[in-house]
Amino acid sequence: MEQRSAKLRERLGRSQGSLGQVFRKVFSGSQLDDAAWQDLEDTLIMADLGVTAASDIVQNLKNAVRKSGANSPQELMEIASQELTRLVDGGFDRSLNITRTNSNPAIVLTVGVNGTGKTTTTGKLARLLSAQDKDVLLGAADTFRAAAAEQLMTWGERVGVPVIRGAEGSDSASVAFESVAAGIELEVDVVLIDTAGRLHTKQGLMDELGKVYRVASKSAPISEVLLVIDATTGQNGLAQAKVFSEVVPVTGVVLSKLDGTAKGGIVIAIQQALGVPVKLVGLGEGPDDLAVFNPADFVTGLLN
Repeated sequence: MEQRSAKLRERLGRSQGSLGQVFRKVFSGSQLDDAAWQDLEDTLIMADLGVTAASDIVQNLKNAVRKSGANSPQELMEIASQELTRLVDGGFDRSLNITRTNSNPAIVLTVGVNGTGKTTTTGKLARLLSAQDKDVLLGAADTFRAAAAEQLMTWGERVGVPVIRGAEGSDSASVAFESVAAGIELEVDVVLIDTAGRLHTKQGLMDELGKVYRVASKSAPISEVLLVIDATTGQNGLAQAKVFSEVVPVTGVVLSKLDGTAKGGIVIAIQQALGVPVKLVGLGEGPDDLAVFNPADFVTGLLN
């Protein structure tokens, strides 16, 4: 787990260094005047925090600096780190609800638009849970895209877990139902169901996602609905998150592709908009590049 935390810090430090540089530039100036604070707020907005969150952070930083009397760049950076960590943490419970209850497996739906890395995330999560000695079953309910089922089958073989799939074009809700039924019969710990990559602008497809949720929950309650968002999409990802949360009760967010050009502020923006936590982050293309989200490690990487 420590190795994953180190990777999170390293990835973010490599991709987000400009944010830390701006903080250091502002704090190393001869004086913290209004223009310096405005530069910092503008930078936070461009990092996809959103106007309200950026304004709140700057105001809180101003207050904290005034109360502490800090004036050295090192002291000011420490205050910034504490304030950002507090905001990113948000008091959320980031644990995954993956415990069997009443002889039923935990049921986890992964949802999100095409191209976010949803199917890959589902496979990586199966690997992560298997490494924790959980018995996992995969359900390939993305029946509109043949490659998705094949991809999940490959993950099943790689991880050594069974996969339930239907014929291409078959009803995705029925595949979800069969996956839950198989999970109950096999007495697995967790059933991971990969759903179709709904375009959040297509109401019919979104309605069908709601149907998948309702049908999958007939035999056992849904434990988690994880919304997978490409971290590089910024505010567009936030728009997706809001629409999906209106269709299914999202319990957590997985930020995929949190490397390269990812804008870290989207973490704060999404959590504030949905009121649900970022629970997992994808840090690369490797099979083990899925980690539990740690706010302190995240902020350390941002400010490197």
